[in-house]
Amino acid sequence: MKRIFIMLLIACSAIITVSAESADNDQQKGKVDTTPYNVKALFYTIIKDFGDADNQVYSVYKNPETNQVESSIKIVNFSSSLTMQGLRLHIPGISQNFIKDEPKSYQMLHLAPGSKEMFTLKVMNENGEGNAQFRIRTNKNQEMWLMCTKNPDNPKLRDAYAITWELSERKDKATGTVYMITSLRPDMYEKAMVSNTFRIDGRVGDDLTDSLYVVYMADTAEELDKIADDAFVATMPVVNKRFNFSVDIDQPKVGRIRTVMPDGSLCKLWTNIDFVPGETYRITTHNGWYDEDRDYENRVGRYSGHSLLNDLQRRGIDDQSVQVTDQVPEEFRVIETAPSKPWRQTLPVNQVAQLQMKTELVKMDMEAIKLKYQMIGEIMSGFRSRDRIMTIFDQILQKNKELDKKYQEVIKLAKKLNVPTTEMPNLYKEILKFYTEQNKVLNELSKDSITNGKKIRSLQEYVTKQIEKYVKDMEKSLQ
Repeated sequence: MKRIFIMLLIACSAIITVSAESADNDQQKGKVDTTPYNVKALFYTIIKDFGDADNQVYSVYKNPETNQVESSIKIVNFSSSLTMQGLRLHIPGISQNFIKDEPKSYQMLHLAPGSKEMFTLKVMNENGEGNAQFRIRTNKNQEMWLMCTKNPDNPKLRDAYAITWELSERKDKATGTVYMITSLRPDMYEKAMVSNTFRIDGRVGDDLTDSLYVVYMADTAEELDKIADDAFVATMPVVNKRFNFSVDIDQPKVGRIRTVMPDGSLCKLWTNIDFVPGETYRITTHNGWYDEDRDYENRVGRYSGHSLLNDLQRRGIDDQSVQVTDQVPEEFRVIETAPSKPWRQTLPVNQVAQLQMKTELVKMDMEAIKLKYQMIGEIMSGFRSRDRIMTIFDQILQKNKELDKKYQEVIKLAKKLNVPTTEMPNLYKEILKFYTEQNKVLNELSKDSITNGKKIRSLQEYVTKQIEKYVKDMEKSLQ
């Protein structure tokens, strides 16, 4: 017995020695343990005690040649009462555990209820395929904690841990979602994608009700001063107090932002900016002034010593008299028509803004519907929860009904603006294409026993009726 004990002691000592040597080797190689053990333990506890086993997504993609994980996704919904036996006991621990593990992360974000900022995570395999986006925080009532760490086995990958939850109106129940996502680090593929792209990320201050801006661009300060009022390169409609613009350029240029007034004229004041490839200018507009992107201006803009703007332009407001125009260049009409049509030559900017705002709302609904179908695909490749899929089918049906109302508003406004009858069929073609694509997806989904049933038949019946309706409307427009 004594001999056996001694042999076990020697074996344990050998194991400890090997572990120590392995740890020493890892330190010598510069390998650092980046696993947030506190956050992971908390997540597994919440999933075990309050997770919805029938409402989760789980998928893993491995390189077929090396068998190494390139991306993995685990998303679990949870709900609980706020009793001492429920989630109430764990809520204080969420912030505590994230803060404990913060030294192991390279990014951490906390959004409290009331914040208007939404958040999306991108997922991509190491070979650059499988690009997807997951909407982590979707409304201002949610609280969110997010942490990103380098994957301990592959530094090219990112491990993202996120949790969102919101309280019921009576504050007696909490519902939320846990995310554990491994994918290629965004900086590994985004740098190449945006290296030549200049962006404007704009916000409208509370003291303004602007609905549309226009953008000008030129190679030099001299050319910018000579540019015609109606020679802007793009329009920037304001949606939810936000506006944006992007352009691919291979060298720095100069640009200008102007406001379109409610009567369709252009404001006599404007903002000049250096357009630099690979950079984003963040601006907030106000009544007669704006919050500049000071970091941008110091690094590459007007205070950097590399600005292409002249002294007058760098002041932000030009003193020259401005000829007001209410015409929009042909290439930026929301609805394209044959050349030289009178309606396009006389359409005021404010009417373009109306039409563009309505079409933007349509696009947003279309994107939301596409995202719902994407969610079904993710569930189908994971735990194949039929209940969750049926719920999403109901959501898609409701969103399609909202889309139809908004598209009818676009058509109604187009007719009011006297769009030529020869151009009206193009409006119907767009919505018909969208419904036809849905019908194809539904045909494929109906072949699977998990997705086949009353819900999908109701949705497909609605989509079919929409196709028939818009085909008739298009035929009428052709007569």
